[in-house]
Amino acid sequence: MKTEMSGSPSDLDLYRIQMKNSTEVTMFILMGFTDDSEVQIFLFLLFLAIYLFTMIGNLGLVFLVIMDSRLHNPMYYFLAALSFLDACYSSVITPKMLINFLSENKTISFLGCATQMFLFLTCGTTECFILAAMAYDRYVAIYKPLLYLVTMSPRVYVPLIISCYVVGVLHATLHTGATFTLSFCGSNEIRHVFCDIPPLLAISCSDTRMNQLLVFYFAGSIEISTILIVLISYGFILLAILRMRSAEGRRKVFSTCGSHLTGVSIFHGTVLFMYVRPSSSYALDHDMIVSVFYTIIIPMLNPIIYSLRNKDVKDAMKKVLGKNWFINKVYFSH
Repeated sequence: MKTEMSGSPSDLDLYRIQMKNSTEVTMFILMGFTDDSEVQIFLFLLFLAIYLFTMIGNLGLVFLVIMDSRLHNPMYYFLAALSFLDACYSSVITPKMLINFLSENKTISFLGCATQMFLFLTCGTTECFILAAMAYDRYVAIYKPLLYLVTMSPRVYVPLIISCYVVGVLHATLHTGATFTLSFCGSNEIRHVFCDIPPLLAISCSDTRMNQLLVFYFAGSIEISTILIVLISYGFILLAILRMRSAEGRRKVFSTCGSHLTGVSIFHGTVLFMYVRPSSSYALDHDMIVSVFYTIIIPMLNPIIYSLRNKDVKDAMKKVLGKNWFINKVYFSH
């Protein structure tokens, strides 16, 4: 018996017609934190100060590593790579956010949004692997000190740093391509201060389930693999510390590794909260604060976390600032 075909269009046909008749979004509006002009001025001044501190701290650390021969070893090359990355990370997000605080026009073009997401994801992914490489470097230096310069020769650490960036670019390309092949035909208002994946998926009129799975599995794989490298490396470091006879040696290693673990824990904790969870638990207002923390606040904190207790970095700063008695008195007196 032949089934009679209904003359009325199906829900899928209606959806396709609606999609064709809809105007594709060519630019987005970054809604930001608030519309209150007084609060926006306060936030502008706050984030401007944070950005200046971030750039001075991170680029200053890169300058010290380049200029001071005592810092010409793999540990400081990794630290310089991290500092340069943090300066880029903050620069991808903060300048546009500062402009939006003072401007009525908070738009960003389709291409500009895609570029911002690509650069932001590249920096974030690369930082995960740089932090893992730094943990491995500390493991080799402490657990096998006599083989350190051989194991971490330029033929090892240079390709290692480059590979971190390559993986970052590949991961960013995957998610940026997957996000911006979606249709944006309804609202163009992004409830965020920059172009991140969750708020863009929230305003897409396409089926985003595949994108959500890509974020969950790829971000989860990167997080698990890099955190495992960090935990295993510091597990061996702890064994090496327990074998040390010198109390002063144990104290110095604990001090250095403790600061490194603090930086790693803060960064990975916020990334895990943002991306490795079910999409049903997304709360864009809370997510905006968390993502600002790891893209803007952590890059400001990293130079303090990784260099404040480091004697070689302090000595290099004394050398550069040698004639400035006031800075030496304030910064180095403790």
